[in-house]
Amino acid sequence: MEFFLFLIQILALPVLSPLFVGVIRKLKARLQNRVGASVFQPYRDLWKLFHKDEVISTDASYIFRFAPYLVFAVTVLVGASVPVITTVAPSLFQGGMFSLSFLGSGDFITMIYLLALATFFLALAGMDTGSGFGGFGSSREMTMAALAEGGLFFSLLVASVIAQSGNVFTMAESLGTLPFQSFVPLLIAFVAFFIALLAENSRFPVDNPATHLELTMIHEAMILEYSGKRLALMEWASYTKLALFIALGSSIFLPFGVATSFLPEMLVLSIPVFVVKAFLFLLAIAVIESTMAKFRIFRVPDLLFTSFVLSVIALVVTITI
Repeated sequence: MEFFLFLIQILALPVLSPLFVGVIRKLKARLQNRVGASVFQPYRDLWKLFHKDEVISTDASYIFRFAPYLVFAVTVLVGASVPVITTVAPSLFQGGMFSLSFLGSGDFITMIYLLALATFFLALAGMDTGSGFGGFGSSREMTMAALAEGGLFFSLLVASVIAQSGNVFTMAESLGTLPFQSFVPLLIAFVAFFIALLAENSRFPVDNPATHLELTMIHEAMILEYSGKRLALMEWASYTKLALFIALGSSIFLPFGVATSFLPEMLVLSIPVFVVKAFLFLLAIAVIESTMAKFRIFRVPDLLFTSFVLSVIALVVTITI
């Protein structure tokens, strides 16, 4: 059982993340009265990219070649530190020297720094070849990341203060037993977190993940020079990042139905609960992307500043109650 949970914790988000993107695309198609592609289409896209030849610019340095592996590895590492179906961090060997505690110990500050590290190398890779599109995509990405991380940090800080712990596993377990009045600041923080989720994952209204218009691209502009397996790793990393944000939001801000032990009956119950919560996140993203237009670039800071202000208000309310 312990080894099985170890594999779930490591592999769940990378394996499920393309399905999450496929569900969003399917929901958007249905909302627009279209049939849409299969929910498994992202898996086929990744398979196709992994089997294609690469074309690498002669101006590319080792940063361009190395960045996809680092971005993917860091994203999977952070995903392994997020509670999915249980609030107990599994360890491969009980009492041994090897355990999942080395995966950031579930500390939310460490997770934010690791995600910032991945964003930094992604931006470096975008600028590495000297492409104009990659350059302004990287510039915009760093601007958006700097503005979004304030709201992300303070929204998780609210949950941390309420739970009196910075460990996301402990936070998920503690927040599930809180009195009703404590959920008021948590709800405000959740709105701030959701705005940060959209910005960090280049979703509407901050960015259009399906755009092919170079002047409006942010994330897609940075990976414009990639092809083949390196492009597949970049795409897979972006899918996994979206999945880990959804898993983090569902376990911290919707802290019900998460197993608090390794009992089989609790684990079996927590799986459908996680599926329902994840589907609600995916439905919300699909509705936003089907009903809103992409913001012009100078309007995005106002949205991200709103996220920051809401998270600070939630923190003040948390401290005063």
